[in-house]
Amino acid sequence: MYKEYKVVRVNEGGCSTLLFGGASIPEKKLERELNAQASDGWTVVFQITEHSRFLLFFSRESVLVTFGR
Repeated sequence: MYKEYKVVRVNEGGCSTLLFGGASIPEKKLERELNAQASDGWTVVFQITEHSRFLLFFSRESVLVTFGR
């Protein structure tokens, strides 16, 4: 049972979305964020991928990660 939660969003790059119409989630950025939270005692509880509109015509992907401790 966790006493507190934290939600972190990692977005794909905006420039790649504009230039190529889409990109992948930056794995190194996500890895750095996960390692930073783990070193502070946080544990991954849940993860979801979200698609949202970006500048009217484009779609941007994000990863929402919920941590608990």
